[in-house]
Amino acid sequence: MILFRKFRVLILMVFLVACTMHIMIDLLPKLEKRAAGADSGDGGCQCAHHPGGEAQGWGKQRARSAAEAGWPNKHTLRILQDFSNEPSSNLTSHSLEKITAAGDRADAFRRTGPAAGKAEEHKPLIGDASGGRTVSGHGVSRLAALFEHPLYKVDLPPLTDDDTLFNVNTDTRFYPKATGNQGWHNEEGNEDEEEFSPTGEVTAESYPNWLRFHIGINRYELYSRHNPVLDALLKDLVLQRITSVAMKSGGTQLKLIMTFQNYGQALFKPMKQTREQETPPDFFYFSDFERHNAEIAAFHLDRILDFRRVPPVAGRLVNMTREIRDVTRDKKLWRTFFISPANNVCFYGECSYYCSTEHALCGKPDQIEGSLAAFLPDLNLAKRKTWRNPWRRSYHKRKKAEWEVDPDYCDEVKQMPPYDRGTRLLDIMDMTIFDFLMGNMDRHHYETFEKFGNDTFIIHLDNGRGVRKSTYLRLQLLAKEEFQLSSLMEESLLRDRLSPVLIQPHLQAMDRRLRLVLQVLSRCIEKEGHVNVVEEDLVGDSATHRGPGHR
Repeated sequence: MILFRKFRVLILMVFLVACTMHIMIDLLPKLEKRAAGADSGDGGCQCAHHPGGEAQGWGKQRARSAAEAGWPNKHTLRILQDFSNEPSSNLTSHSLEKITAAGDRADAFRRTGPAAGKAEEHKPLIGDASGGRTVSGHGVSRLAALFEHPLYKVDLPPLTDDDTLFNVNTDTRFYPKATGNQGWHNEEGNEDEEEFSPTGEVTAESYPNWLRFHIGINRYELYSRHNPVLDALLKDLVLQRITSVAMKSGGTQLKLIMTFQNYGQALFKPMKQTREQETPPDFFYFSDFERHNAEIAAFHLDRILDFRRVPPVAGRLVNMTREIRDVTRDKKLWRTFFISPANNVCFYGECSYYCSTEHALCGKPDQIEGSLAAFLPDLNLAKRKTWRNPWRRSYHKRKKAEWEVDPDYCDEVKQMPPYDRGTRLLDIMDMTIFDFLMGNMDRHHYETFEKFGNDTFIIHLDNGRGVRKSTYLRLQLLAKEEFQLSSLMEESLLRDRLSPVLIQPHLQAMDRRLRLVLQVLSRCIEKEGHVNVVEEDLVGDSATHRGPGHR
């Protein structure tokens, strides 16, 4: 009996020791972090942020010798492999789409590598005409010369209140929480921001860049040709601190919604394929991977064509550990992180296709590049209407679309609203040329802003048969040797932080496709006559609102 009691006591002691060790192992990373914070003068504050120190710490981690190649250590492994019991991981992807968090000041992004240096910090994005551009043989920037051409100086009609998406009241002050996003909340240590209230005279120029971009949207364009907000917004996409990450609901492939410290949001598409990888010829268009560099290139091409219908997009190197895993509260996303056999951080999220361990997105060791596209205004503030593209593909392995088999299909479309009046059909032609130059065969729908009715432009989102005279002339201009579309794209893309965004075969393909477009238009003009193919839109302000006429 005494022996039995001693045995029970022994078992209890072993159990208590095991529990104590388990608790100590769990608490050790937090204690180490707190001790490190105390050593750096933070007084144990875990919210304190020092951009320089953080970059230095990452540099030290990358500089470890081969003898210390055990990164990530056992504590990091434990954190990465066990997320389900964290108290803050009980929010779903859907609920997290509307949640943002206040953060600290943005880190100054630097690309890793010996050649980065200080020059990388000052690398221009879409700045003025003189900054950081390649020049032609005559010492003049092709891009600057293009934007000085008369075709790129055509004025818009005067804007009325009905032509702007938002009417700005200069007496209204900007309160982040007043924009309808109830998910915004205050983080610990930011109590001062709870009662944020600008003092003194407030103008639209004092608003964050994403809001200034939204205010500038009108009936004819997403942004004006030389809007200084564009460059500032692209810089924000690269430098702003990421405070919250959630998976975007819907869609066939993984996309993340990233929220910044200034409450702006962007859609992140991570790199799934290298620039050199080509889609096998036996693949259907609807089963191909979305390419992050295509999103970046689409924005620059749209600007070179003077459409200005693609939201601003910039490339960014993202630290998967610090900028995704550590800031997300999405349990579904969080628990898909793991360490690969090559000691790289990976995750795969949840989506309809390509979201599994076999299709995981892996960093090197935890850095991944991707595209960040600025969000358009919230649907509660600016409703958008979705339209089915009349020339969409069948999305079937054996069937063809109606327009591929019906010779009278185009005439039938021209009799249907909204294609029977206004500029919608011309916008469709612009979009078709744009998609062909990009190699995009997945344009099944398009969107417009409801406020402007049918008399507005088509928004070119998700970039992954008569023609306007202005479009036709610009295409001819871009085919000339002194401009050349591929050279303009190469020069424009040099400003992106992920440069080179496109490799030479991609750039050369654009020139080849441009020649094909011009050949088709020439044949149509020869067959049908210039007046029946090319729609005049350069004579007077009213020309932009003319009916379809001859098409």
